[in-house]
Amino acid sequence: MATKDWTQMPLGEFVTLQRGHDLPGERRRSGSVPILGSFGITGWHDEPRAPGPGVTVGRSGASFGVVAYSPVPYWPLNTALYVIDFHGNDPRFAYYFLQAFDFQRYNSGSAQPSLNRNFVHPALVVVPPLAEQRAIAHILGTLDDKIELNRRMSETLEAIARALFKSWFVDFVPVRDKANGRDRALCRPFADLFPARLLDSEVGEIPEGWEVGTFGDVVEPLWDQENPLDSPHSSFRHFSIPAFDEGRCPKEELGEAIRSIKLRVPPGVVLLSKLNPEIERVWLVDVEPNDRAVCSTEFLVLRPRPPAGRGFAYCLARSRLFRRELAGLVTGTSKSHQRAHAVPILGLSVVRPSEGPIEAFEREAGPLLARTLKCRRESGILAALRNALMPKLTSGELRVKDADKFIARAV
Repeated sequence: MATKDWTQMPLGEFVTLQRGHDLPGERRRSGSVPILGSFGITGWHDEPRAPGPGVTVGRSGASFGVVAYSPVPYWPLNTALYVIDFHGNDPRFAYYFLQAFDFQRYNSGSAQPSLNRNFVHPALVVVPPLAEQRAIAHILGTLDDKIELNRRMSETLEAIARALFKSWFVDFVPVRDKANGRDRALCRPFADLFPARLLDSEVGEIPEGWEVGTFGDVVEPLWDQENPLDSPHSSFRHFSIPAFDEGRCPKEELGEAIRSIKLRVPPGVVLLSKLNPEIERVWLVDVEPNDRAVCSTEFLVLRPRPPAGRGFAYCLARSRLFRRELAGLVTGTSKSHQRAHAVPILGLSVVRPSEGPIEAFEREAGPLLARTLKCRRESGILAALRNALMPKLTSGELRVKDADKFIARAV
């Protein structure tokens, strides 16, 4: 539905693609230059191979047609094609345009999808003039910039909560400060919650009055199952391993699309992956009382046992010592399908603080973690809006002036 001022041309005249460049691990050097592979940034190097801004497109397999963007000079790997010439077009518009482009129609592979620039360059496309390209890129970029801001804020708030957990419940800093007469650095109401000395235990020194227990003393596993196929036309929030890996954003799916029995996910729980536990997959889920939410049986659904709250359980499951102990429980010979089982996980030894410090931690960390969930929820809405607008704007179905009012409401 492009308008008369848009121009039809072969894709290769809009952007010229070329295969990326090999960079073996032994040749990579520490630096700040992003390495873009089949799924986007895969690492860092000390020299670029292409100027920024740049765009890459995954060439094969699961990465076929995955488009990534770098605002700075970068190194494009040979697992992707990259743009070597934008022919005067706006690079960020080209990024969004290629995301909306149907690469599946130009699959040159057989058993495995494969993208060959000689197949895709002749494809006819219709593109707007440069001024409208920039306007479209600005609209979609505004949404992406807000999503990135939310991601950074979420990471910062979560890091603060985890740092507080480590200080109080791993390093026992308030106890050590009191023992050494330095407790004035800690606010008096907090200082009064902690003992003044450490005692030996089977897991090393712990604060006086605290106990050594098990992870199962802190959390209760929930085993309620649901078969979404029994409700084929109902909508479910599906917390899966791929959804976690793709940004911790559950997918809204109809029951008929979810092909196996799942575990129910009620509000206020933490999900802990049993699959490949060396990969840290601990999910502070955002579930409302009226949501119909399910998760993969590869997760444990964990409800905190009082006085522990969700923030304490979440930070404990992400703490370095717990992760190391969890990784030691794996079974299975295949590297890609190692698992830890529920009973040994729940039997892992943990330090159980007294009630006062746990409740104080929840008061301090709870609002921080709640804000991270709000950021993710907002980003999910913005991403859905961006994904809906992108094909309409890049095809001319929706014009810039009509899209502005949607953005104004969302941002």
